[in-house]
Amino acid sequence: MRSAVSEADDDVPAYTDAHVAAYPIEYIAGIDLYNAGEFHASHDAWEERWMGEVGPQEKLFLQAMIQSAVAFHHLEIGRPGAARRMHQMAKEKFARLGKRVFMSLDLEDYQEQLERALSWLWDAADPRELKAPQVTPPRIRLLSAIDEFD
Repeated sequence: MRSAVSEADDDVPAYTDAHVAAYPIEYIAGIDLYNAGEFHASHDAWEERWMGEVGPQEKLFLQAMIQSAVAFHHLEIGRPGAARRMHQMAKEKFARLGKRVFMSLDLEDYQEQLERALSWLWDAADPRELKAPQVTPPRIRLLSAIDEFD
């Protein structure tokens, strides 16, 4: 699985200083780790925030982000069935959240990238029968506007 993004993508920052000031450090750290292909570590960063005192929408959002990161971790360790379950669970959480943007992340764009990367997992009744294609995980870049969150 390809975790790296192209060098041109690396030139565009994932977030600004305003995002760092506005959002929890665990969220920002998770973005850095995720974009670096460190999916288990991004899960850990986001989970640290998720387990704390957060509002219900942020909790749902973080859980969806955690599950999407875990899907890629499962692919890395050769568990396509578990990756498919995590992908489905993340999609369900994003749908329940019902937002186009949350914490400056364009959720429509992120989910489209997620779908492009993981839709092949649904091509067989048993995902273990599939040969994994070259996978490019989503690249997280926050929108410039800072969002209110609960």
